[in-house]
Amino acid sequence: MPVLKVGLTGGIGSGKSEVSSRLRGHGAVVIDADRIAREVVEPGTPGLAAVVAEFGEEVLLPDGGLDRPKVGSIVFADPQRLTALNGIVHPLVGERTRELMEAAPGDAVVVFDVPLLAENGLGEMYDVVVVVDAPVETQLERLTSRRGMTEEDARSRIAAQASRADRRAIADRVIDNSGSLDDLKSQVDTLWEDLTHRAETAEATPER
Repeated sequence: MPVLKVGLTGGIGSGKSEVSSRLRGHGAVVIDADRIAREVVEPGTPGLAAVVAEFGEEVLLPDGGLDRPKVGSIVFADPQRLTALNGIVHPLVGERTRELMEAAPGDAVVVFDVPLLAENGLGEMYDVVVVVDAPVETQLERLTSRRGMTEEDARSRIAAQASRADRRAIADRVIDNSGSLDDLKSQVDTLWEDLTHRAETAEATPER
């Protein structure tokens, strides 16, 4: 039985991470691209050594970890340096993702946690696209109260991402996370039943 590939996305402050965590609790294999990107440049990894070789030891923190804000200030001011960084990190992320896919059981539901799925036009890579949605005002409240952002910063972060309409347009399933945690739990439980049914009865999209 083929693996069912699920693309999970949502705007900043939508609650996507909570949905991802709950799906993992149900038994999904969750592959978080952002987390893998951090793992492949942890201290002692070939990835970090390659980044230091490219950018110099000034991108290291005193404890030997990567100074991400420093790297960010370098690469986002210089497209060529960004290309160089991506040339190091992306192949490592791809390799680790393939390892996790190969380690998944043959009938697994594999959830790819992809923040910029809509922005990068990645919907066709997955058998099912799940969008976690919340009103902008709800996003703002969460970002300012829980993450300590200013309203201006929160609005700019939201505006830099795809619109709610754009995300919903590519969704096979929408999780409305504008209510309570109990509401969210009920929706995720129903989603999980649907995903496991699909995994049992339908052939997944062939690898591209």
